[in-house]
Amino acid sequence: MKAMVLEKIGPIEENPLRMVELQVPKPAAGQILVKVSACGVCHTELDEIEGRLQATLPIILGHEIVGIVESAAGGGPGAARFKPGDRVGIAWINSACGKCGFCRAGNENLCPEFKGTGCQANGGYAQYTTVLEDFAYPIPQSFCDSAAAPLLCAGAIGYRALRLTGLQDGQVLGLFGFGASAHIVIQIARHRYANSRVFVFTRPNQKRHQELALKLGAAWVGATDDVPPAKLNCAIDFTPAWSPVVRAMGYLEKGGRLVINAIRKEQADIDSLRQLDYSSHIWLEKELKSVANITRADATEFLPLAAEIPIVPEVREFSLEQANDALILLKQGKMQGAGVLKMPA
Repeated sequence: MKAMVLEKIGPIEENPLRMVELQVPKPAAGQILVKVSACGVCHTELDEIEGRLQATLPIILGHEIVGIVESAAGGGPGAARFKPGDRVGIAWINSACGKCGFCRAGNENLCPEFKGTGCQANGGYAQYTTVLEDFAYPIPQSFCDSAAAPLLCAGAIGYRALRLTGLQDGQVLGLFGFGASAHIVIQIARHRYANSRVFVFTRPNQKRHQELALKLGAAWVGATDDVPPAKLNCAIDFTPAWSPVVRAMGYLEKGGRLVINAIRKEQADIDSLRQLDYSSHIWLEKELKSVANITRADATEFLPLAAEIPIVPEVREFSLEQANDALILLKQGKMQGAGVLKMPA
């Protein structure tokens, strides 16, 4: 099979992902073999490639995977949840121990043995992959492969972040950054909280992102440094930088909460944190909360909701060979919506 493999960390501009020919993996006990149809491109891959998130090298990246079950048991005794021909999705959570206090409480995203797809286990930048059947999800029929792929991370993690904000209908929600995840979150928010206003903050030059936000129902759009027309009751930060965090905390209403929906932040922007002032940004019971990974429940709950709304992901397709190019565009902030790799037949 063809796969794009990361063998060493380095700037994405150096095209570190290399196309190789590998043997099709054999499923172990409880696993299914999936023929990959599409795999979303996520900012987490940039963190892995450039060393902000440590992956087990060499690794096949990719954790927004849609494909068809090739074998449900052969080589993997015990797999019975799916049958050959079923269409499934694979998300960031690849496995967890299932026994620790976090797992028993439904917080398997915090499990000390948590493994990420495309990070500690091979992912979907390839024609085939394997996964434990309990960590795969049925894909609603209403979504084509490319549209379904970003739902498995950008959508599921965005769903978790929105839930963690504690947003109530009629309150104001701020979204900082408007890429793959945020453009899905605004659709969830407009569906569930019809009386709430959504304010969207982007980089100053991202006119197409701002136009998309307005198209999807934003009540106001502006640059990160633009003061919004009202205080934010809650907000989600989707950016890789620290400066939007400082701005968001300043825009929050008393008792407001900012949820950071990012695994890693760029150290180059760390000086922005020095602008964080207790009386201006934190006082009056404001909260700052992070999102760590997703649970299986997040994906299980979100996918049917996405079909019900229905979510309409903005997708730009690339070939598997163009993975480096897609990630460069993502880093430059030039990817509108979500990038998706289509696998060769």
